[in-house]
Amino acid sequence: MSKHFDSTHVRRAFGRAAASYEAHAVLQAEVQQRLLERLDEHPLAPQRVLDVGAGTGRGTALLRKRYPKAQLVAIDLAMPMLVAARRHRTWLRPFARVCADAAALPFAEASIDLLHSNLCLQWCGGLDAVFDGFRRVLRPGGLVLFSTFGPETLHELRAAFAEVDAKPHVSRFLDMHPLGDALLAAGFRDPVLERDRFTLTYASALDLMRELRALGATNADPERERGLTGKGRLQKVIDAYEQFRQGDRLPATWEVVYAIARAPEPGQPRRSSDGAIASFPIERLRGTRRSTR
Repeated sequence: MSKHFDSTHVRRAFGRAAASYEAHAVLQAEVQQRLLERLDEHPLAPQRVLDVGAGTGRGTALLRKRYPKAQLVAIDLAMPMLVAARRHRTWLRPFARVCADAAALPFAEASIDLLHSNLCLQWCGGLDAVFDGFRRVLRPGGLVLFSTFGPETLHELRAAFAEVDAKPHVSRFLDMHPLGDALLAAGFRDPVLERDRFTLTYASALDLMRELRALGATNADPERERGLTGKGRLQKVIDAYEQFRQGDRLPATWEVVYAIARAPEPGQPRRSSDGAIASFPIERLRGTRRSTR
C-alpha cells in the first residue's frame, strides 16, 4: 500500500513551521490526549519507547510522564522541530532526539517496546515499508499506537479548489480499512482501529489556509503546482468555500483514525520489499541428525 508524498517538501514545510506549530496545534493536542487514553487499557512497563514524528516533543513529554522509568526517543524528519523540542526536556525528564525518516528507522531489530506516532503517518509515502520497519524494531508482543488523518479531512477545502482547476491542492489521506489491511499484511496482531470526526471553524477560508501553513500541513502531492496561486484563482477558491458557511463561520472537517496493534511472536513472516522474511531466536532452532549407511 503506497501513497506518494514529496518528502523533501514535507521536511521543509514542517521545518519552517517549527516556531509556530504549537500555537496552532489545538486539534493535534486533543488527538494526542485521546491517543494516549487508549494506553489505559494496555498496562505496560516499557524499557524503551519510540515517538515517531515527534515534532516539537509535546507528545514525547507526555509519554515520559506516563513512563518515567523508560528510555524515550523522539524522531522527526525536520531538524528544526527537534530543536524546538528542547523546551519539553528537563534534567528530570530527558529524552533523546534523532533526526530520521519514519520509513528508515535507525534502530536495532526488536529494540522497542512501545512505538507511538501522533498525526505523522499521513505524510509518509509507502506505508507498507513504514509498517515493516515498525515491526522490525518492535520486540515480540510490543505495541504500536498511532493516529493519522482519514480521507474526509479538509474535504471542504478540496471541493473549493476543485471548482477552480483539476490540480491536487489538498493532500489525500487513506481510509482506516486499507490501514488495517496493511497492519495485518505486515504481521501485526489484533489491530483495533477507530475513527473520530472533528469540525473546526474559521472566519474565512484564508484563515484556514494560514493556519495550515503555520502547522506545516501544506500540500505534499508530487503532482501539485509548484508556483504560487495567483490572486485571481485564490479569490475564486475563497468564494467557492462560501457554500459551506454556517452562520458567521466556515467549517473544516478533520477525520482522525486511531490504531493499536501488537507485534507478532518470533517466526511469523513479515512482508518486506525483499519478500516474506521470518526470524527466530537461535534457541528456538532445532537441528536434526540423519544417519547414513
